[in-house]
Amino acid sequence: MRSLMSVLFLVIFRSVQMTSATSAIEAAQQLKCCVEFSNVKITVKLVRSYSWTSSNCPRRAIVFTTVAGREFCVDPETIRVSHHVNKVNKRTTNATTTVAASRTVKVTV
Repeated sequence: MRSLMSVLFLVIFRSVQMTSATSAIEAAQQLKCCVEFSNVKITVKLVRSYSWTSSNCPRRAIVFTTVAGREFCVDPETIRVSHHVNKVNKRTTNATTTVAASRTVKVTV
């Protein structure tokens, strides 16, 4: 009976330990930080989207995602990056507006 209780305790202990380790790994994956900025000059046509790094990162950066799926950490303070961000925002806004307009149904009475 004691050995069964010991085994049960060990199984429960290990499952709790594995669950907390999994959540720590997930948290680390969500926290993407840039160690350095890329020097690669990406044309705005190749930038599909962008995102900001977490505010918990030591260096605040923008991550450009290209059409090919590659990610580049760039300095948000540069003029080139802010230009790219504005272009991507306009492109996204125009695409959303176009989709919304095509779904509008005109009803006449």
